[in-house]
Amino acid sequence: MSEAVKYPVLSKVNYPSDIKQMDVAELKGLCKDIREYLVDTISEIGGHFGGGLGTVELTVAIHKVFNTPYDLVVWDTGHQAYPHKILTGRKEALKKIRRLNGISGFLKRSESEYDAFGAGHATTSISAALGMAAARDLNEEPNRKVIAIIGDGAMTGGMAYEAMNNSGVLKSDLIVVLNDNNMSIAPNVWQISNYFTEMISHPDYNKFKGQIWDLTGKLDHFGDRLRRIAARLESGIKAVITPGMLFEALGFRYFGPVNGHNLHQLIKIFEQTKELKGPILIHAITEKGKGYKPAEGHSQRLHASTPFDKVTGEAIKKSGGAASYTKIFGEALVEIVKDNPKVIGITGAMPDGTGLDYLQKAYPKNYFDVGIAEEHGITFAAGMATQGIIPVVAIYSTFLQRGFDQIIHDIALQKLHVVFVLDRAGLVGADGPTHHGVFDITYLRMIPGMVIMAPKDEAELRDMLFTSVEYKNGPIALRYPRGSVLGVEVKPGFTKLEIGKAEKLVEGRDVALLALGSMVDYSLKAAAKLKEQGISCEVINMRFAKPIDIEMLDRVASKFQKIITLEENNLPGGFGSAVAEYFMSKNYKNDLQFIGLPDKFVDHGTQEELHHILGIDTDGIVERVKAFTQLNKIKSEVSI
Repeated sequence: MSEAVKYPVLSKVNYPSDIKQMDVAELKGLCKDIREYLVDTISEIGGHFGGGLGTVELTVAIHKVFNTPYDLVVWDTGHQAYPHKILTGRKEALKKIRRLNGISGFLKRSESEYDAFGAGHATTSISAALGMAAARDLNEEPNRKVIAIIGDGAMTGGMAYEAMNNSGVLKSDLIVVLNDNNMSIAPNVWQISNYFTEMISHPDYNKFKGQIWDLTGKLDHFGDRLRRIAARLESGIKAVITPGMLFEALGFRYFGPVNGHNLHQLIKIFEQTKELKGPILIHAITEKGKGYKPAEGHSQRLHASTPFDKVTGEAIKKSGGAASYTKIFGEALVEIVKDNPKVIGITGAMPDGTGLDYLQKAYPKNYFDVGIAEEHGITFAAGMATQGIIPVVAIYSTFLQRGFDQIIHDIALQKLHVVFVLDRAGLVGADGPTHHGVFDITYLRMIPGMVIMAPKDEAELRDMLFTSVEYKNGPIALRYPRGSVLGVEVKPGFTKLEIGKAEKLVEGRDVALLALGSMVDYSLKAAAKLKEQGISCEVINMRFAKPIDIEMLDRVASKFQKIITLEENNLPGGFGSAVAEYFMSKNYKNDLQFIGLPDKFVDHGTQEELHHILGIDTDGIVERVKAFTQLNKIKSEVSI
């Protein structure tokens, strides 16, 4: 079936200019086509799914009413914005979204002029939009509109309220659309509130209100009393029939709740409010996964998905798939909590993604979800730690960046025992640079008293988690990669590891490979290949990036002239830097090479593709070792 037949309206639309003259009936057909196109495309290739299905009407209405890209539209995160990509010249490109050399799964300023602000982390939209509105005022562009779309949990983050508070102070013209899909705020939607919103947003009402305001301003003290009474009356009605009191207190004029899937109503309210002055908040109730039965009511499961069966919504399983590191962690934590009820788990709105859903089901009293509020979650953990609780903060490496000051000020400075479990450490693949966890060794290593571990396999992950819980001397972190485990034997129970001690895995004579975490397996495979080519490598599982095993480093320095460090972290300030710093302090003259990630942001692709391109996989290590040893051989021959 041709696309023109399958998607009769969408096939005629490539840019927002194509929908300006469409009536509501045609636009409803466009919404239907967009949903079908999303289901057809994402079921084949995977990607973020439920959020985009819920924003179809919002997206169409915004591009219908506003003059994009001159008018600036800022989406929170970006996983809600697949329909936005479809309507802004990237319909065909969506078929390769999140793939190597394809378009990003999030918004990206370099990708499209319609992407006013790039973001893969939540709660940034209002701050960015307010900055744009203030810049618009400085640039004297009064007709330029700025719209922020926030939701899908982002209103649980404190940064959104900081931005709203500042918006109320600056009073810049700004429209915030709260896409409320039960992930943040979910009030009842009454027909009377819809009527009231339509009334107070209508131009005639606002004109009449302005005239009354002007008239009462001429009546001295009596006029002031009338003004106060009128303001209290309007505020009182809003307080009774809408959930807008908080937003009004922050300086926003509140409109809603409105039906976020009623295209006619959305277009009408955008038309009526776009010329109003000051900060405006439009509260739209939507349903995540709208229009696709397997996603409706299962918003977490189909928030983001691998390829799935279009009919059932069930993931297409690969045969013989191994368990994930996330699953191993989740099950191990349940075992630990069973024996030690003082241990609790904390997540920032990602129980499934971090493996804490296992704890949530087994011991719900030991499970805490703080929302998309990493700063709060970390200090929340600090407060618990002061009272003898052992918090395990399970979080993606990239999201822990958001609580950096809290780690230093609230935890490390007070030497509190908080365990940080960093999932998705290293290159994560399709989500790209906003989600690669490649800075954690660097930013944690600089913190006094911090311990940093990385397991070589799933068995060591279990032991490191147990060691972290048993550790009593301050903060401790362990990092592990996204994806499947290696399939090694996992014995019952746990073994407590000695802090800061490495282990030698393979004896060698020519070069030492000091590997950390995910790079250990690659190093072992590379050593086996190099052995066949006559190069003998000693492989060390360093285990700890801090404290580093100086006894092992002293031994290696005395035995090998050529030493290579290996890590799945950005090289500046990372594990290799720690080794180099120690060697410099001891005035060692060994030849060092560093294998890791370059000092740049790495784009998206599969983990395997990215590892190969950056030369940190088995073949890349083999070539680096050969070049390193050959270089030293040439130097030796020249000196002779």
